Amino acid sequence: MVDLTVIDASAKILDGKDGDYDALMKQIGGSRIVLLGEASHGTAEFYRERIRITQRLIVEKGFTAVVIEGDWPDAYRVNRYVRSQSNDSSADEALSGFKRFPTWMWRNTEVLRFVEWLHRHNDSVIFDRDKVGFFGIDLYSLFTSIDEVLKYLDKVDPPAAIAARERYACFDHFDRSSELYGYSQSVKGAAASCEPQVVAQLVELYRKSDQYLAHKGAEETDALFYAQQNARLIKNAEEYYRNMFNRSVSSWNMRDQHMAEILVNLDRHITDIRSEPSKIIVWAHNSHLGDARATEMGERGELNVGQLMRQTYGREVYSVGFTTYHGTVTAASDWGAPVQRKRVRQALHASYENYFHQVGINTFYLPIKNNYLLHETLSYEAHLERAIGVIYSPNTERHSHYFHANLSKQFDSIIHIDESHALKPLELTSHWINGESPETYPRGL
Repeated sequence: MVDLTVIDASAKILDGKDGDYDALMKQIGGSRIVLLGEASHGTAEFYRERIRITQRLIVEKGFTAVVIEGDWPDAYRVNRYVRSQSNDSSADEALSGFKRFPTWMWRNTEVLRFVEWLHRHNDSVIFDRDKVGFFGIDLYSLFTSIDEVLKYLDKVDPPAAIAARERYACFDHFDRSSELYGYSQSVKGAAASCEPQVVAQLVELYRKSDQYLAHKGAEETDALFYAQQNARLIKNAEEYYRNMFNRSVSSWNMRDQHMAEILVNLDRHITDIRSEPSKIIVWAHNSHLGDARATEMGERGELNVGQLMRQTYGREVYSVGFTTYHGTVTAASDWGAPVQRKRVRQALHASYENYFHQVGINTFYLPIKNNYLLHETLSYEAHLERAIGVIYSPNTERHSHYFHANLSKQFDSIIHIDESHALKPLELTSHWINGESPETYPRGL
């Protein structure tokens, strides 16, 4: 049983003031990998509070990279903009690369304001190496990444670009559909795997690194790194889609291992550029950033970025999870369906969110790390924890959106927002503006 008096005594009220996160900054201390989660991909307050924490980490602790659960090429376009290296004239234009469903995850008013702030902040930074970068670690951009590798080679090594086109031509029969390629691999004899070609191309890019950096400079180094990570993404995405219909292989593990791999490579790259250890902030869902070993995910053999980061960096990692009790959320009813503003049901009785609701504070911070009593009351037994992705299905709430977790072993801190509100997409639709009508809102549990 969770002891509410311990939670109440430990809760630090967040009311929008400058000093809200003083205690969190002290807890983070010298950590250089800070993981900032979210319990849904469509809650305005989660984005807003992550941004407030991120801005303080940048200004006060010298963090120089923001990494999102987004595609590498699309985020890198934003990176060029915030570092004044692109032709984009606004944050909106820089974010226009995010075209794949769900676009609202990164094309929303909160991220727009943050990108504008980051651009202004970097303009005030004297040395380019101290400017804050913006990167993505997801692996869904198979064909866009192919385009980017070819674009790079066309500039630096045209003969190598011809060879790369021949290798990547293996994907030409799939109409730029990663899923179609994946399905072809599940049908015996339908199509040969492209694995040898993508591995060969990745090896070739690394083999020629010295040649491409003959006149080494920061711009050339970044360009090569960007191309190499695109080639790495292509290799990992090919494996992911090739196995996505194979139930004996965990596509979840492949995806999170890819994200962790890109994070480690980014850490090394920034450390090399700056000649000092990098400091990186990661924005992703709780299910990716909370240690999987503390959840039922881990019990069924799944791992995640949070676990891999702790195993790689130990005490240099600090993780923050987010929860909410009820409100509204931006989500779809099915993959690829129109974005909607949906009502979020009150949390289930046996959930952490319900216990936090009983504290009676709308927005508060719980510093779990180094708080023995709080750690013990939250870890005495596993409880339900809510997770809403880009799809919200209230009719199957318990099955679709809850899992058992040991919260105090999953995160170092928790931020709870009792009543939360839907994230506002940049492209508003009638479905979102009108919201979920009362007659379609499911009643009861």
